[in-house]
Parts: sequence; C-alpha cells; structure tokens
Amino acid sequence: MKSFFQNKMNKENPFVDNTNIQGDEIKDMTEETKDSKQIDNEENENREKEEEILEENENKEINEEVSDSDSETEKMKQDLDNLNSQYLRLAADFDNYRKRQAQERESLLKYGAQECMKKIIEVVDNFDRAMQSVENIDNVDKMKETFFVLNKQLMDSLSKLGLEQIKSVGEKFDPNMHEAIMQTQTDEYPEETIIKELQKGYKLGDKVIRPALVDVAVK
Repeated sequence: MKSFFQNKMNKENPFVDNTNIQGDEIKDMTEETKDSKQIDNEENENREKEEEILEENENKEINEEVSDSDSETEKMKQDLDNLNSQYLRLAADFDNYRKRQAQERESLLKYGAQECMKKIIEVVDNFDRAMQSVENIDNVDKMKETFFVLNKQLMDSLSKLGLEQIKSVGEKFDPNMHEAIMQTQTDEYPEETIIKELQKGYKLGDKVIRPALVDVAVK
C-alpha cells in the first residue's frame, strides 16, 4: 500500500523526485568537474615540471657552452701570448743579426782592401829591390828573369785574393766571359771559336770584373 501511495505521490508531486535526481546529477557533475580539475592540475604540474626540467637542461647546456667558450677564450689568449713572445724573441734575434751583419760588412769594406794591399806591398818591395839591382846589371837575360819572377809573384798574390784569368784562345765564345771586338773569316777553326786574345779578362770568384777582348772565327 505504501508503495502504491508513494508512486501515486510521485506522480502527483513530480518535482520532489526531480529535485533529488538533479541533486544527484549535480553531485556527480561536481565530482566529475573536481576530478577533471584535478587531472588538469596534475597535467599542469607535470607540464610545469617538464618545462622546468627542459629549462634546467637548457641552462645547463648554456652554462656548459659558456664554460667551454671561456676555456677556449683562455686557451686562445695563452696561444696569443706565446706567439707574441715568440715574435718578440725573433724580432730581437733578427735585430741582433742585422747589427752583426752591418758590422761585418763595414769591417769588410774597411779592412778588406787592407789585406789586399798587404799582398801587393810584398810585390812592390820586390820591384824596389829589382830596380836597385838593375842599375848594376848589364845582362839582359838576367833582367828578363827578374821581370818574369816579379810578374809570377804578382799573379800568385792576386790569385790568392780570388782573382782568376778568363780562358780565351781555343775556347768557344761566351758572351758572359768574352767581348768580341773582331771577327775573322776562316776555315781553320770552328765557327765562334776564339782565335786571338786582345786583352786579358779576369773574374773574382764567380763574378766577371772585366771580360776578355777577343777575335772570333766566323764562316
């Protein structure tokens, strides 16, 4: 009977049951909203943590890059200081070398001729002695012998100083060593052969100081 009357009351008073139903639905929706907010909060927290981790990693990488950059900068500074020190030492060594070379060159110019003159003076002394002895010599052969001795001594002294006579007669003409002031047509010698020396040529070491004046055979 009660159930009947209750159902009848429900039909007669539908607002009572609807209110209870809406309350349950609101409660369920509230719980769902609460759960959804909690999930959102957790997702936000997780997202924030991920962002913090990413930011920390980025900061760490940046710090490592800055540290590496500082290390490279310090190394480059040390290398630059070393290069600068080496440059200063080389510059000082070169300056000392330049000064030594200048002093040696000056000494060579100043005293090189002195050594040369010492060799020539010995020959001059012998010429003086020969001139004194010629006054009492009537023998021409003796005078010739003295002259040849003096000439040989002079050439030996010049040879010790580096002077060398250029070969000419019988040699092939060389414009670096010879100067042709005559050309003679002949079949007795091959073309461009030097057949006569008109003036001796000399070189000092590898440098020609006077070319030989020559007569060259031509066809």
